[in-house]
Amino acid sequence: MELNKLTAQEVAEMIQDGDDIGLSGFTPAGVPKMVPHAISEKALREHEAGRPFKINVYTGASTGQSCDGDLTNAQAIHFRAPYTTNKDFRRHVNADELEYQDMNLSNMATQLRQGNLGNVDWAIIEVSDIDIIGDKAQLYLTAAVGISPTVCRMAKKGIFLEYNLHHAGKMRGIHDVYEVEYHPYRTPINMTGPMDRIGKPYIEIPVDKIRGVVECNIADEARSFTAPSDTTDQIGQNVANFLLDNLRNGLIPKTFLNIQSGVGSTANAVLGAMGNCEEIPNFGIYTEVLQNSAVELLLSGRVTGASACSLTITDAELQKIYANIEFFKKHLILRPSEISNNPEVIARIGVCAMNTAIEADIYGHVNSTKICGTKMMNGIGGSADFTNNAYLSIFSCGSTTKEGKISSIVPFCSHIDHTSHFVDAVITEYGVADLRGIGDMERAKRMIAIAHPDYRPMLNEYLTLAAKYGGEVHHVLSAAFAMHDTFRRKGDMHLTDWSEYIKD
Repeated sequence: MELNKLTAQEVAEMIQDGDDIGLSGFTPAGVPKMVPHAISEKALREHEAGRPFKINVYTGASTGQSCDGDLTNAQAIHFRAPYTTNKDFRRHVNADELEYQDMNLSNMATQLRQGNLGNVDWAIIEVSDIDIIGDKAQLYLTAAVGISPTVCRMAKKGIFLEYNLHHAGKMRGIHDVYEVEYHPYRTPINMTGPMDRIGKPYIEIPVDKIRGVVECNIADEARSFTAPSDTTDQIGQNVANFLLDNLRNGLIPKTFLNIQSGVGSTANAVLGAMGNCEEIPNFGIYTEVLQNSAVELLLSGRVTGASACSLTITDAELQKIYANIEFFKKHLILRPSEISNNPEVIARIGVCAMNTAIEADIYGHVNSTKICGTKMMNGIGGSADFTNNAYLSIFSCGSTTKEGKISSIVPFCSHIDHTSHFVDAVITEYGVADLRGIGDMERAKRMIAIAHPDYRPMLNEYLTLAAKYGGEVHHVLSAAFAMHDTFRRKGDMHLTDWSEYIKD
């Protein structure tokens, strides 16, 4: 059967104001690029003509500039879920110009199936290959899976495919596509290790749901990694030493744990440091995003196998995978986000969750989404999926940001994504705060000990003042956000006098 070939502009003309759009991909990997950009151009034309045009966008995670960036710059998005890292999107959402819902990535497909986010009108899916078998089409995805199986099945008006020649013929055998059942009919997910396959290497759909194919040849809009710094190198070494101490003391199995590593340069550096620590056994990876360092660790044999949702890597690293594709078919699996981030699987197979924090407070609560409690940075992503179900949960961050003007350790988080109940350790370049098996006041002492030396006297003074008010947890409510308020007013968290915030 011959599929209908369309241009991106022809697809955009079929998208109407108010439509609900489901996209493939997870991070910029695997996201359609030509059609979203064409939709943004249509939005600009419609607005110039005085006509309303906005769509609702549902994705697996963040996307790239041609989607999140171009669409928000064109004022083309009414509602967006669940996660983004795009600076243009961040600017517009912090200006309160669109609706945005942050949520745990494991729950996105379920929320769509339950109808809580509206219906999916169109699915726009990037593919590397298409096989037609009778009245069925087998869609081979590219560098990510995300919520693609769910939006393909739910799309009531149809599916548009971006056939990306940049990946053509290279991704077969990497994916494991499996969609969980509706409640209350869910069956156990039959996985006991990161390399267990439970699904198909493609998405299967009726051919007649495909409304058109757009051909392109575009690399993923991959984010570059900041070069390692002395701070990130030291954090990575501290994480490796902490895990090694746990291994020596019998607190984690001798066979070690499967590793989940979050997104960003610090996470990339931490994973690299683990790979360089010869006393840490070879390990498996069960995570949502695979970054550059993981590819190198797979090739060297330090990582025995990796399960992820997305290849969030530079194009140079992707080409290494393509050049060694037979090896990676045996050692790499890409899954839907509701499987890569599934609490059931994470709890079963024994995962060490390693995520990054914007800030952590002296009692071990973590903020990973909002600057000073109000401005969205990215979103919670999959950090809670892993943190809440991990064998061991670690958060890392530099002790300061903005050239020392912001302390990452504060009296009380301005926004809390991860309560202290699920945070086992917080690690900065100044050491490890192991928060297991101790009370809140000892937690405070350990957290202050890993703060930047410039801020430790300030934090200790707060703790002394708070002790006068008693309670299991000591706080001065009128002063709990004094450091944040000082930064808001003066552009620097350094606080010399607490007295103006102490109000009896």
